[in-house]
Amino acid sequence: MEAMAILRLALIFSILTSLSLLAGSSPSISPELQIVTAERRIDLTSHIVKVFLTLKVENIGESPASEVLLSFSPAEADRLALVKAAAVAGKKKKKSYLPLEVKPTDLPDGPNGTKYYLIHLLKPLGKSEAISLEILYIFTHSLEPFPAEISQSESQLVYYRDSAKILSPYLIKQQATIIKTPTSRVESFTRVVPTDRANTELRYGPYEEQPPYTYSPVIVHFENNNAFAVVKELVREIEISHWGSIQVTEHYELVHAGARHKGVFSRVEYQSRPSHSGASSFKHLLAELPPRVHSVYYRDNIGNISSSRLRTNFKKSELLIEPRYPLFGGWKSTFVIGYGVPLEDFLFEAADGTRYLNYSFGCPLVETVVEKLTVKVVLPEGSKNPSAVVPFPVEERAERKYSYLDVVGRTVVVLEKANVVPEHNSPFQVYYQFSPIYMLAEPLMLTSVFFLFFMACVTYLHLDLSISKIKET
Repeated sequence: MEAMAILRLALIFSILTSLSLLAGSSPSISPELQIVTAERRIDLTSHIVKVFLTLKVENIGESPASEVLLSFSPAEADRLALVKAAAVAGKKKKKSYLPLEVKPTDLPDGPNGTKYYLIHLLKPLGKSEAISLEILYIFTHSLEPFPAEISQSESQLVYYRDSAKILSPYLIKQQATIIKTPTSRVESFTRVVPTDRANTELRYGPYEEQPPYTYSPVIVHFENNNAFAVVKELVREIEISHWGSIQVTEHYELVHAGARHKGVFSRVEYQSRPSHSGASSFKHLLAELPPRVHSVYYRDNIGNISSSRLRTNFKKSELLIEPRYPLFGGWKSTFVIGYGVPLEDFLFEAADGTRYLNYSFGCPLVETVVEKLTVKVVLPEGSKNPSAVVPFPVEERAERKYSYLDVVGRTVVVLEKANVVPEHNSPFQVYYQFSPIYMLAEPLMLTSVFFLFFMACVTYLHLDLSISKIKET
């Protein structure tokens, strides 16, 4: 009997331990939530798909809820570049938006491989309380050219695949989806009653009382002649000099990711009929640079490209660049942009003496996707204890670089991120410690070299190296 009692206690203890481990391994998500209203607006006017989701979430359970769950299909999760959320306070003109933390979860996949993200609320949502959320998420490589190849005189048509109904782990009492296309030319679209179309907008819904994980696939086939500018790799080097300037060098590998060009290219037709020939191609790119830039250059493997224009003011600088040839689908271009900015605009000193660089992360080219971005911050020689603060997850490592007159080399903070969109152009900081005595290292080295050279010259001039004849006695 005692053995049976001990066995029962051991079994109960193991069950409790397992439950506690399960509770600690996954975030606590209240299943007693429902979405009262949901409106999703999908912007397809560019090759970067932006989704604006407005939710009114209500707690119908007894216990408070501190997180709200977002769901994405496996295909969406692979192309997801950014997720932002904010709580809405106030009404109409007095609305304010409070940013919320959004993170991927370690929960197991849901039905059909559904992936989850968690929105952390600023304060728990009590019983019968509701909150309005504004959510933005961005997808890349979500538009599929069809046909995959077009001639110079054809427009570009693309497919967009999604669901007419919002994928969610919660019951949605009322919802609607609005899809906005660049033009009114829509070849075809899937109808899910009710479906309405007006000019450039396609509306699915409203749909009532949709259960969790409802999915209704739709395909929209439409015209999109916008520039599908994709940077395969961008290496951005920011070199700090305490002598008064920051030098930035950016190496681009650009490709047109739209429908591939077929046939031969006729420049005569391209220039004589600019509105019809090569409608989906692009020959200009706009780079938004910091104010007060100087020493700007733009070149490729052949040499300097003079077909660029720079406009500067006290707020920003715009560099309009033109590659040597227009880019059609599948064509590539490799080039370098370089410029300098004043040190006092971006380098600061904290109260404890720590210096830090405050610069913009991301790609300066407008409406461009970067598949791989590498930012290298080259610190002055003698810098110690570097650390980076970036508002989103990145891979960080350290390197060492040797430049002119360097003795021990310079520390390089390397930040890498994949799938970068314009919304990633947020400030980041690199902190480091630096002693001003190191600024005298190079001048002292040059002074010593010149002094030794001068002493060697003086010694040489005072030496008598002539060969004299020995007198015979």
